Amino acid sequence: MSEQTHAGEAAPLEVDLSPTMTGPFGFGRIPVADVWPVIEGGAYAAKATVGELVPVRANVFREGHDAVNASVILTAPDGTETRTDMHQLEPAGLDRWEAWVRPDAEGAWTFRVEGWSDPWGTWHHNAEAKLAAGMDVELVCLEGRDLMEKTAVIADAAGEPVEASILRATAQLLIPQRRPADLLEVVNGQGLAEAMHTFGPRELISPTADFPLWVDRKRALFSSWYEFFPRSQGAHYDETTGHWTSGTFDSSHERLEAAAAMGFDVIYLPPIHPIGAAYKKGKNNTLDATDDDPGSPWAIGSAAGGHDAIHADLGDWDAFDRFVAHATELGVEVALDFALQASPDHPWVTEHPEWFTTRLDGTIAYAENPPKKYQDIYPINFDNDPQGIYNEVLRLFKLWMSHGVRIFRIDNPHTKPVQFWAWILTQLRRTDPDVLFLAEAFTKPQMMAALGKVGYHQSYTYFTWRTSKYELEEYARELSAEMAPYYRPNFFVNTPDINPFHLQSGNPAQFAIRAILAATLSPTWGVYSGFELFEHLPLAAGREEYLDSEKYEYRPRDYSAQPNLNLLLGTLNSIRQTHPALQQLRQLHFHHASHDGVMAFSKRDGDDVVVVVVSLDPDNTVESDVWLDLDALGVRGDSVEVRDELTAATFTWGARNYVRLSPGTPAHILYVLNNG
Repeated sequence: MSEQTHAGEAAPLEVDLSPTMTGPFGFGRIPVADVWPVIEGGAYAAKATVGELVPVRANVFREGHDAVNASVILTAPDGTETRTDMHQLEPAGLDRWEAWVRPDAEGAWTFRVEGWSDPWGTWHHNAEAKLAAGMDVELVCLEGRDLMEKTAVIADAAGEPVEASILRATAQLLIPQRRPADLLEVVNGQGLAEAMHTFGPRELISPTADFPLWVDRKRALFSSWYEFFPRSQGAHYDETTGHWTSGTFDSSHERLEAAAAMGFDVIYLPPIHPIGAAYKKGKNNTLDATDDDPGSPWAIGSAAGGHDAIHADLGDWDAFDRFVAHATELGVEVALDFALQASPDHPWVTEHPEWFTTRLDGTIAYAENPPKKYQDIYPINFDNDPQGIYNEVLRLFKLWMSHGVRIFRIDNPHTKPVQFWAWILTQLRRTDPDVLFLAEAFTKPQMMAALGKVGYHQSYTYFTWRTSKYELEEYARELSAEMAPYYRPNFFVNTPDINPFHLQSGNPAQFAIRAILAATLSPTWGVYSGFELFEHLPLAAGREEYLDSEKYEYRPRDYSAQPNLNLLLGTLNSIRQTHPALQQLRQLHFHHASHDGVMAFSKRDGDDVVVVVVSLDPDNTVESDVWLDLDALGVRGDSVEVRDELTAATFTWGARNYVRLSPGTPAHILYVLNNG
């Protein structure tokens, strides 16, 4: 092992396998209950990114009929506190309150909810009722003047003498002898309400515990991924010798540049380590591989090294460093696949046999999902030597981090203990909080959720298998609402492992539709190379695997071959970069489209609002009415000017609109030019 591969080594860290527990907090004088987002009782931090709007909700109530109110106190890593007042959600009888907060720095934040008695709310409610009935007018005026005078003192102390003067002047207008209608006009004045909302007394303040909120860099939420195999870039077959020559990191610079030109900002590489010879897989996942077959990159490890080595065919450490440096010059990050498993030839097998499971017949257990067998892969047994395994994996991550890799796509994390990932992610968050992890876990919902809760920054999703309007809307609502505090989706349209049934027709319109959906529904999306060329042939009928899969052979491509989706992919990424609305997850709203084959939704962030109307039918022209919820768009009038970012055409849209979408033009991506 070279000296360079030892980068980042340190004394082994003690591995504490005890769970993180939190205790009960109870009610204060003003009860606050069911605070959200709180992950597993506060054991793990809710997720946010810098500049992201994050909703906080809680139930706030009290005894009797006096008014309550609530605020969110957001505490930054430097200890600075910011108060954001909450508003009551309808129906009011459920006592549910909400506020949206926007953290502006990376690191460990906390938030708490403070319930408080609201003298202004109590007096205002009583004043409206009593003045309308002509009851207790003198007392109402007396109490109102007293409240406004006290609030004026608070405004003075806050350095707002003008507001204080307005409050005192308004108090003098509460004269019992005036007509009740005139007094009501004073009571309901907009300026008075704003001043009282800002400076009014807050009594019986009852805080909850401080709950954790971890704020990542923006790329944890918003990114566009492109996956390719370096060994295929520049690979060529020599007809004379009958042998292949592998592509290299250096020959992959052109594909790196092309992906960056299309607006992709994360370039994801499959494993780049030495590949084992034992049970090496040949073309189409067969066991009759020849010496000229490259083998599966996920069968990691040979006599040349393991996870801390580079396959010699791809180049050396200097070549890898050149590749990462060029990506950096292009404004692109390199994501590396990390598959925590070993081929039978991996150095770990002889150096650390205790890291594997030995069966009663003396053989090491290989991976299998009966009747399927994966003889070329040995799973890790995390219970035999957690101290050794945990620290070795941490060393490996730090090695690749020292070579500029700050994003890892983790292969099959659901086949490893959640507790292990919690430890790894906690260690890296302490030292390198900018490092991001994507979970490749197509498995049961609880496991996928748990990985997100313990710290995975992004996750693969079921998007690949959601095709109908109902399925897509239901799943997107779930991801953008209840799951958003712990689960960030990455909508890959395809992967080397998954050739979705809906793409196997090869219809270019279907590829376009899926790209548009992925790029606009999710702030992070991904493409595996070949998608833009409409690669679609399955290994066999009823199988979601590619024929002649690149996992088992070299697959050089002509990316300029016609037809292709290069222009559309670049346009989608450009639109995403232009519009903050498409860079966030949580403010997604579906609008009604009369046709089951048409889906309409909007996303917004502040004044930036985007409406997407997309056909789900790649074979036919569809016509539909689309009813826009103008309130959800922030539109104050009856109509709005919009510009289609795909065609630059402008339209005036109202509450009801007609659309006609064809396989050649399957969508509108409409930017709201004004809000009426």
